[in-house]
Amino acid sequence: MKGFSFSLVSPKSSPLCKGTVRTGSITKQLLTQLSPNQIVVLKHQDLDEVVAQELIDREVKAVLNCASTMTGSYPAQGPLLLLQHDIPIWEAEPGCFALFQDESTVSIYENIAVTEGSIIPLKAFSKKEWLTQFQLAQLCSGYMLESFIENTLYHAQLEKSFVIEPFPNLPLRTEMEGRHVLVVSRGGCYKRDLAAAKAYICDYSPVLIAVDGGADALLDLGYKPDLIIGDMDSVTDSALLGGSELVVHAYKDGYAPGWNRISKLGLEAHLLPCPGTSEDVALLMAFEKRSELIVAVGAHAHMIDFLEKGRKGMGSTLLVRMKIGAKLIDIKGLNLFYKTRL
Repeated sequence: MKGFSFSLVSPKSSPLCKGTVRTGSITKQLLTQLSPNQIVVLKHQDLDEVVAQELIDREVKAVLNCASTMTGSYPAQGPLLLLQHDIPIWEAEPGCFALFQDESTVSIYENIAVTEGSIIPLKAFSKKEWLTQFQLAQLCSGYMLESFIENTLYHAQLEKSFVIEPFPNLPLRTEMEGRHVLVVSRGGCYKRDLAAAKAYICDYSPVLIAVDGGADALLDLGYKPDLIIGDMDSVTDSALLGGSELVVHAYKDGYAPGWNRISKLGLEAHLLPCPGTSEDVALLMAFEKRSELIVAVGAHAHMIDFLEKGRKGMGSTLLVRMKIGAKLIDIKGLNLFYKTRL
């Protein structure tokens, strides 16, 4: 990052923003620990829309990002969303992250932050900066799409056995055969779309499968997930302890980053070694368990969705959707039907 400068601040100067710091190098984990009016210190390159909405929902006071908030590699909407909700963004050099301590107080002036005896250079990220990076991303859109397609096809070829070979037959207590299944992932507008599905859930009582942090969205609306699947990095302890059946998604070699967390909580879970994203695995599981219809909430389905997740392709997702076919529909289409009916 370039363009940093700072000057000493008179003791009589009033800070533009002052508050308690909350830090986290892994944003998904940090989001489960936030309280209102905190100043959040991140290391999150290309701030995505899902994270931005979570920060808005948790009513943070400001964001200090020790990474490039927007690189121009794709048209990220997250920074603009924060600024539109009057949440200011400042950027600091990556090496400054360690200077911020949890629960300490930080005072932010025009181009510096003062905390625990440290003076840290900052640069404000403005709507003008967002527009510049957005226009750069638009200019590169053709190359970006070509690269994404090539990556998708390459990994689809490598992972095709994922959908061809028999799916692991886990001894689940959650019965899906002949039923509708609602799969909730942390994708764009997932909370809003889930809230709009109230009539559908009331009519069909679908099996509720949460992918990681999707469990908390269900609980916030008064629904208990029947099953939670994922690497368990964006779901709260309270959701995991709520009595849902748990499936820990592991790499194909059996390594499961989320297994230690489940063990520490004293919980039982199924281990599912499988390539692809946890969302892909949840959809394929519902299909293999002979569900009648699979309804996706917050599903990742296009290039920007995956670039915001830090993925350069969607090989496994393409394969899963080839296999599931018409049995899968997106909640946005279903909500349109219910609005029309009502």
